[in-house]
Amino acid sequence: MIKVLMADDHAIVRKGLRLILTESSTPCQVEEAVNGQEVLKKVYDGVFDILVLDISLPDRNGLDLVREIKSVKPKLPILMLSAHPEDQYAVRALKAGVSGYLNKESAPDQLVQAIERIVAGGRYISPDLAEMLAAAVGGDIDGQPHESLSDREFTVLLRIGAGRSVSEIADELGLSVKTVSTYRTRILEKMNMQNNAELIRYVIDHGLT
Repeated sequence: MIKVLMADDHAIVRKGLRLILTESSTPCQVEEAVNGQEVLKKVYDGVFDILVLDISLPDRNGLDLVREIKSVKPKLPILMLSAHPEDQYAVRALKAGVSGYLNKESAPDQLVQAIERIVAGGRYISPDLAEMLAAAVGGDIDGQPHESLSDREFTVLLRIGAGRSVSEIADELGLSVKTVSTYRTRILEKMNMQNNAELIRYVIDHGLT
């Protein structure tokens, strides 16, 4: 029996994932969490074979949450499940410590395959992502400007793209306004842009929202 902690803030998504897992040939015991705070509590208090984590929980950034979980439960494998394009988030998620990345548009049997492989000690990426990574290693594709950002800078970029002010971002991330302003300046310099309007347009055009 595989003990799965499944974290997603949408009830319909959780119900669908639970149905996929409980009807698969691999016996699964599924527990649910709806936000980052609940994920952390259950990870601290419980024992699970795998965490299936939505990258976009309402109260926590998925990448930051992965790092916090790994600091206390380094051996807990994590499968990142996301509606965001693989080419925008997967590499960062893998670097943060997840064992696999799966787009929510994937076929149901891919979810089961991913969980089985990860619980067995392996890693899982989709064939499309594998092809993309191979092309990147081979120099067949050029990196996007946002790929030069650190993870914290990338997090700030996403919030600027969502229309947040510097003070709002500071409150959400627990940082000072001065620190967020410094991140914003670095982002503009690295991406060769002049203002928030250009950053917002970039985020929208590249499907980072």
